[in-house]
Amino acid sequence: MVDIDGSYGEGGGQVLRTALSLSCITGRPFRIHNIRKGRQKPGLMPQHLVSVHAAQRIAAAEVAGDFKGSQELSFAPGRVTAGDFNFDIGTAGSVSLVLQTIIPPLLLAGKRSTVTLRGGTHVPFSPCFNYLSEVFAPMLARLCGNIRLSIGSHGFYPKGGGEVRCVIEPTTGFRGLQLTERDPISAISGSSAVARLPLDIAERQRQAALEVLHRELAERVPVAIDLLEAQSHGPGTFIFLRADYGELRTGFTALGARGKPAETVGHEASAELVTHHATGAPVDPHLADQLVLYLAMADSKSEFATSRISLHLLTNLWVAARFLPFGHEVDGELDNPGVVRISPR
Repeated sequence: MVDIDGSYGEGGGQVLRTALSLSCITGRPFRIHNIRKGRQKPGLMPQHLVSVHAAQRIAAAEVAGDFKGSQELSFAPGRVTAGDFNFDIGTAGSVSLVLQTIIPPLLLAGKRSTVTLRGGTHVPFSPCFNYLSEVFAPMLARLCGNIRLSIGSHGFYPKGGGEVRCVIEPTTGFRGLQLTERDPISAISGSSAVARLPLDIAERQRQAALEVLHRELAERVPVAIDLLEAQSHGPGTFIFLRADYGELRTGFTALGARGKPAETVGHEASAELVTHHATGAPVDPHLADQLVLYLAMADSKSEFATSRISLHLLTNLWVAARFLPFGHEVDGELDNPGVVRISPR
């Protein structure tokens, strides 16, 4: 039984989700306490319970403590089985975070799986659908994990109701990654979207982003940001920007909110892109922590440079080390650029 302090590091749902993934993969049961202890509403929320129950279903696990507000959970997995799965978060909870939980074990399940999820596709504190599809999935393919993502409808806070489908192809293992340098920036693309709101808002988001990019980037690079009227049960806006460095992709998102000017939304995403670009590092901070689990199981050593050492990254390394035998070191200070080295054993 692996014992995990859920308040360690970033102390949020990521500790639980990574533990669920690795428990399913390794077959090792775990107990987690102090779940989201430092949060305003500690314990399990509905979106966390969907991750628990999704992992329980794919691995025929025995679970205790799986109720709203619970700060302690035990999880004992059986064998992971591929299949066709449907999960409804029932709120605007992030579909991306649930997918992050079950993609790794389903990749190793031996057969193709399909997962349909309903909930929030573009919500705070999680990768948006565009990021998963355009940044995470291509990088995962580079590591020998192949998924295909499609979106039926968008889901924003607070109504949710978005729908995403993910096809997960089986793999026998993952490849290591050597990525400490990047090619010159070759293109910037993206989408500025509204749902059940005037398209003018999306145009203002786009113009604000273009203003920052043209002013702050020294390089002359093609920029194409499409306008999108998204299908959704409730109103919402977002802008997603993708910067390409040869075959490498990075992504940056900002979400609209009631009372938040459209110009602020555009400025946020483009400023984040510019900040990342200025470091010269290839891996954006959102991707860095997502790589840990796969590289800890890879067939060779890995080394990558990221534009920001995040607490999520350090936390994921700590949780992964509770389940897997691997060495790791991080050169760099928290919230600054750095290099991560991972050595599977």
